[in-house]
Amino acid sequence: MELNYCPVCGERLRLRQHPTEPPTPWCERCGDWRFPLYSAAVSVILLDPTGSRMLLIRQYGEREPVLVAGYVDKGERAEDAVIREVREELGMMARAPRFLGSHYYAPSETLMLNFLATVEEETPRPNAEVEGWLWVPAAEASRLVKPGGLAETLLADWQPENCKPKR
Repeated sequence: MELNYCPVCGERLRLRQHPTEPPTPWCERCGDWRFPLYSAAVSVILLDPTGSRMLLIRQYGEREPVLVAGYVDKGERAEDAVIREVREELGMMARAPRFLGSHYYAPSETLMLNFLATVEEETPRPNAEVEGWLWVPAAEASRLVKPGGLAETLLADWQPENCKPKR
């Protein structure tokens, strides 16, 4: 998100040449640089204990399934956000979240932090946010998600043979 006003004092920001960056918003009143703001969220490739099946969900009236995802709360570690989101959305316990990589998602100005985790139980108890769920062979998941969507992008970087679940 491009800043026009200082989030600390409200002063109108001016672009100024930064010593090591491109021109950056500067607050004259605070005497400080103001870098762009964006959100952080997690998405999780959620596997069964064998690592052979992946859990996908449907939400918000969409036809194609997606990965479990959600925003990181202020002060929360990304790993804890994975565990919380899986528990909130599916009533399941995610085990051993492992960071796989990140992707900036411009439409919502969000840095997506992608994780791999396993669950012990196989029957989700979804909340009202989740309209449906399905276990699919992990190797086939990328064919089922929305073409050109964020889940497809994140799954394209995932190498199932290198990401067997850790116990």
